[in-house]
Amino acid sequence: MKKPLDYIILFGKGLTMAAVDIIPGISGGTVAFMGGIHERLVRALRAIDREAFELIGHKRFADCWAKIDGNFLATWAVAVFFGLLILSRGMIHLLGRYPIPLFSFFFGVILMAAPLALRRIRKWSLSTVLFFLFGAAATFGLTLFPPLHTSNTFLWAFVAGLAGAMGMLLPGLSGGFFLVLIGKYQLMVWAFGQMSLPVLSLFAAGSAISLLGVARFLSWIIDNYLSTTVALLAGFMLGSLNKVWPWREVQEYVITGKGEQIPVADRSILPWNYLVTTGKDPQVFQAMLMMALGVFMMVLIERIAAGLKTTI
Repeated sequence: MKKPLDYIILFGKGLTMAAVDIIPGISGGTVAFMGGIHERLVRALRAIDREAFELIGHKRFADCWAKIDGNFLATWAVAVFFGLLILSRGMIHLLGRYPIPLFSFFFGVILMAAPLALRRIRKWSLSTVLFFLFGAAATFGLTLFPPLHTSNTFLWAFVAGLAGAMGMLLPGLSGGFFLVLIGKYQLMVWAFGQMSLPVLSLFAAGSAISLLGVARFLSWIIDNYLSTTVALLAGFMLGSLNKVWPWREVQEYVITGKGEQIPVADRSILPWNYLVTTGKDPQVFQAMLMMALGVFMMVLIERIAAGLKTTI
């Protein structure tokens, strides 16, 4: 990363990762993967190890900064911080007001992102196919799980950080959805809305530990099993489509500080059943249009990235 434009692009990707990860079903890791920064992000986080702290202890700050890809990692971290504090509120508003167009757009994005990711696999094998199928089946199965109901203690705020941060590195596995599964989505929506420092501090601590732990694991399997890793992550994305299907029968809401309802527990239904079940317009034309826009955006981004050959 040497050009100012590179930092601006990276900052935008970090903002987007944070904004979408708050939505149950949408993964910030998917944004990182299709944006071409996933592997570099994993390796930068993996580099935060004992050696890095020893360099700090010996006051070799420049060497430590270079080891952890500091410029890249700091730009991403600042972008995610601002994305969680600012853009996530806008995404929550859109989720409450325009769920069908919003999910339709991301459905198109993920539908196109998975096959684009699979293009990185140069040679298919039986293990690659099995990992792809396992990833798709595992994520699809998770979307069927009912949410737990847990107490709002400080310990659970820490656990929420552990669970929520995984969506930043695992494409197709939404941090917001993990929070729904453990029953802590409403707590974190409230904490960010009220800027509750004790809750947010524990959430941040859990997130940091989770990011470093997941990064170490992903870095190892990327180094040793690149094709199977790509297949697994693409499978995760494909399996998550059930959670971003636009037409849903909502079974449970959470209420934001502004009184907006956000669906968290729901199930996929067909468009013609949506009108009968909810009494609302299924907005089929708008949904198809937004899906097409999502696919188009992915193709356009892929073409632009190939043309610019950006270093991000």
